[in-house]
Amino acid sequence: MADVVTFGETMVRLSPPDHRRLEQTNSLDVNIGGAEWNVAVDLSRLGISTAWVSRLTDNALGWMIRNKAREQGVDISHIAWTKDDRIGIYFVEFGATPRPSSVLYDRSNSAISQVKPGEINWEEVLKGAKWFHTSGITPALSPGAAQVTTEALQTAKKVGCKVSYDLNYRSRLWTEEEARKCQEPLMEHIDVLFSTEEDTRKVLGITGKDYREVAQKLAENFNFEVVCITLREDVSVLRNRWTAIAYSAGKIYDDRTYDVEIVDRIGAGDSYTAGFIYGYLTGDVAKGVKYGNAYSALKHSTPGDANWATLKEVENLLKGGGLRISR
Repeated sequence: MADVVTFGETMVRLSPPDHRRLEQTNSLDVNIGGAEWNVAVDLSRLGISTAWVSRLTDNALGWMIRNKAREQGVDISHIAWTKDDRIGIYFVEFGATPRPSSVLYDRSNSAISQVKPGEINWEEVLKGAKWFHTSGITPALSPGAAQVTTEALQTAKKVGCKVSYDLNYRSRLWTEEEARKCQEPLMEHIDVLFSTEEDTRKVLGITGKDYREVAQKLAENFNFEVVCITLREDVSVLRNRWTAIAYSAGKIYDDRTYDVEIVDRIGAGDSYTAGFIYGYLTGDVAKGVKYGNAYSALKHSTPGDANWATLKEVENLLKGGGLRISR
């Protein structure tokens, strides 16, 4: 029985090594990644029991995704399997200033996009769970996926789970108008919202003089218990400044800003989500912000979508750990 359950698509990620372009590469590095899968894996690595729910094609690529989750201790017993459809793929070209990194999707008609209402027994999946998490990527995949997302959120609230949601707006999946029409009704089921200032403006149409005011407006407009906003400053493609804040019960919780050298920034927001959930479940909102911020900062230092940092490394960073070789 898992404490945290997540739901969403996971894809096979292919990327040229050594900052090569897709046109020029002769090989591709293989990783696995998807927002909710990342959260489940990251939380499992922090010591929280997790389950990841999705729909996968019963072939070698589906097995690869399942196996990578299982080897990290994630419960995969509620995956819906199909002989049809396909596994989504995405390609990442890693940039360097002045060329930004870029993503190319090949995910149309993926197995999870063909999920149907009633296909997943959410009462059974969420039995005994403390927390349910999904993101705005999942309902963007298809009308069926949007309906199943609604089913999951409604059931999670019904059985008493804390529910979190990351807006995760993807312009290559739907328009701002489509995203708003679908997601605004979902907000009534959400306790903890994760977002960026930009996604909040695009999806929910909320702006303010700064990100603190945006967080407050979100909480007041939708009655969220907590609003988390991650903040990234692009110094260059390979060097960023990273921090995050949370707003809850009329109070802003913030933390230090980390200077990060980027090996791979994909999945950093998901690491914040995982770190926040860990901190919240083992402490409070303030602990969630600090652990989420530190864990996501560490994520930038490792390749792949998942975060290979340990809880010990997070706590060492929180204590002000230095950069000398650990011997």
